[in-house]
Amino acid sequence: MPSAPPSPVWDGTEAEATALLGWLTDPDAPRLCLVTGAPGSGKTALLGWLAAHGQRSARSRRRTPRVFVPLAGQTAVGAAWTIADRLGVVARSPGDLVHALATSETRPTGRVVLLLTDLHAAAEPAALTRLIAELAGVGRIRLVVEARSGTPAPALLRSERRVTVVDLDGASESTDGASVEPAPPLPDLSDPLAVCAADPLLVTTAYVTGAALAGVPGTLDGPEPSGRSGEAVVDEHGGLRTAWMRSGQSLCREQSSSERALVLLAALGDSADPRLRPALAALAEATPWRLRWARHRGDLNPPWPGPVTVLGAAGGPLASVVLVGDPTGTVRLLHEADARPAGRLAHSVAGRVTALAPAPDGTVLLLDDRGRLHSVRGTEPRAPYLERLTAAVSATLARHPGTALSAIAGSVVVGDRLGSVHAFGLTGLYQSASHSGRVTAVAAVESETPFVCSGGVDGTVRLWTPGREPSPEPLAERPSPVVSLHATETPRGPLVAAAWADGLVELHRPEGGPTLSFRPGPPVRAVAVTGSGSLLVGTDESLVCLVPRGK
Repeated sequence: MPSAPPSPVWDGTEAEATALLGWLTDPDAPRLCLVTGAPGSGKTALLGWLAAHGQRSARSRRRTPRVFVPLAGQTAVGAAWTIADRLGVVARSPGDLVHALATSETRPTGRVVLLLTDLHAAAEPAALTRLIAELAGVGRIRLVVEARSGTPAPALLRSERRVTVVDLDGASESTDGASVEPAPPLPDLSDPLAVCAADPLLVTTAYVTGAALAGVPGTLDGPEPSGRSGEAVVDEHGGLRTAWMRSGQSLCREQSSSERALVLLAALGDSADPRLRPALAALAEATPWRLRWARHRGDLNPPWPGPVTVLGAAGGPLASVVLVGDPTGTVRLLHEADARPAGRLAHSVAGRVTALAPAPDGTVLLLDDRGRLHSVRGTEPRAPYLERLTAAVSATLARHPGTALSAIAGSVVVGDRLGSVHAFGLTGLYQSASHSGRVTAVAAVESETPFVCSGGVDGTVRLWTPGREPSPEPLAERPSPVVSLHATETPRGPLVAAAWADGLVELHRPEGGPTLSFRPGPPVRAVAVTGSGSLLVGTDESLVCLVPRGK
């Protein structure tokens, strides 16, 4: 499966190129353009030419991004993962992709042109046609789709949407871009090392369509026995298929076999073949991470804690406990060492909890989905001045709702929808206009010089010491909203974990040191760093705990 456009040379007639550019610059034209023709008419070459030599926007003088995605051999899921990754969003399915591109805070800014080749040669042309039609309904997306005439794909596409057609059947003979090469051999889908080294789109298609090797034994005692005659059976390949489908968008990115092994290892459920873990762990030793544990939907020992919306970790009475909030508002306590259940947080917050902040004395502050503050008492008596501080912050948020929350000894930090961070302390109120747009997360760190981290929809992570001017340069910046942020002091200095809407998680050392990254595959809902230096990553169906090697 080619991953790059062919040589940007168009040796056909000027009429086809003019027609394509005319469609691209006509604001009233359909958002979907079908390039069709017989084999050898130059369809793919025309799209490659457009990818390299498209016109600039007359208004901004900036070139509209063109994203080239080959569809030959692809399934709808594989194509959705590829397109999502190229556009900086996260999608577990074709429906997720359409939703993500239509959502205001996660969609890419400006117009984007998708160049999709070889629809007729896709593994699931009908499903891909439906996806293409839905993408054409997203306002900022335009699509050029190449499909060979005489195949069902062009007619199917025309039946789904209003389409501009560029027909090359009358064009001079040319080449359809890169020469057609025979498909590479299918890897043994039960062998973790072979799967990690193979073309990930080939593996995805094989897992989705149920393709299997004929007469090639797997390294884990060969393929599983087939079911009864006439009965549909999905071969999970010892659990590799489930893990792959759980984390597929991350696995399909350009990366080394060892990085792919780490992602697969973190996605394995507890029912997977026990021989998979040591094989994947050995291959993942070249990465900067070590998997401590992972819990997934369906796991029983210990049980999966449920979908994650917020995470928390703190010292004091909660030093060895992780707090995990779910979409119903329930906050569960887990043992940090192995994710065993340790009870629930006794609170009466109605609705969803959007942020939680464990204080050093064991009190847990909660922010609900209306931006109001709630306090859950810990096991130790609380000083009266802290009670007064919490009451003052609660009264303030009742009038001016918050969007993010954190707490350390003697301070409560709140973010708002206008981009400001407010540090309520015993010595007064400090404020910083840190972000352009809503503050999505804040974290306060009790270190030798206490500081505040904040993240926003502007994609920046910023550091600030209350009472001083904020740092002019962000700690991190990406063209995607920050969805979660957490920081803490560790024996080796402070650590800051940040997650963005494009699925990336980073672990930063503000005092210096390498930045480590991880992409679990699904959208990341929350991150946290424990006092021991472990990184927690929560999604809708997983909770993963990683430890930096050499920590």
